[in-house]
Amino acid sequence: MSNPTKAPGVLQIEVGLLLEALYQRYGYDFRDYARETIERRLEQCCSDLGVATVSELTGQLLRDPGIFYRVIGYFSVNVTALFRDPHFYTALRTRVVPMLRTWPHVKIWDAGCATGEELYSLAILLAEGGMSNRARIYATDLSAAALDTARAGIYPLEILAQGGRNYFEFGGEYSLSDYFMAGREAGVMDSRLRQNITFARHNLAMDKSFGEMQVVVCRNVLIYFNRELQDAVLNMFWESLDHGGYLCLGNNESISFTSVEKRFDVVDAAARIYKKRVIR
Repeated sequence: MSNPTKAPGVLQIEVGLLLEALYQRYGYDFRDYARETIERRLEQCCSDLGVATVSELTGQLLRDPGIFYRVIGYFSVNVTALFRDPHFYTALRTRVVPMLRTWPHVKIWDAGCATGEELYSLAILLAEGGMSNRARIYATDLSAAALDTARAGIYPLEILAQGGRNYFEFGGEYSLSDYFMAGREAGVMDSRLRQNITFARHNLAMDKSFGEMQVVVCRNVLIYFNRELQDAVLNMFWESLDHGGYLCLGNNESISFTSVEKRFDVVDAAARIYKKRVIR
């Protein structure tokens, strides 16, 4: 006889059924996302939508595509900031940009760009490194709303102020205020930073490689995936990179103990920057 104390709770069962419904009805596969994170976000979603249970939400989800677009917004990761973790951008400037200059043209994939703060930080870094005219950034995210924010490049002044402090710590050449036009409550990023950026929807859990890149930046996204999905996404990034290309992860992410560990060299362990090994 099975032990009822080891059986999954009602919420766990409800969440599993909702994720299966998402996959069967809309083709979006979140079944390998970290389950505790998903449970917390779905509980918040139910509260925000005035839905009593995840089961009730599942019923609405199956019948109303409008609910679907609202629900998946809770699965995207939007914790970001301009020049977040300044040491990472310092490492990029000193360890990666000099090598990028050896390529005639550079393609960078910012996977999970969220609302764009990281994206504009990369664009500023490239501009100050003399790379703007021969680098294109492909900014992707699951959330259409997040991409709209990134595309507009409009941020509250408090976000820009914190970004300015991070930029100063990074050791930027100018002032961050040189890169946006401030209004009374918000600032708009300089349109010239967007000239070489392509925005697109992309689901890391399901979609394929985004093309041959010299750099893939995916910071603080993999921590929301389980081990199997992390491994699958890291393999996709490996396939997406040119030989000698760079992979950049978040502070709490690593390629250690994954199937791609031996396919990369460590460029900067603290900054989580890796280089795809050249096959000879």
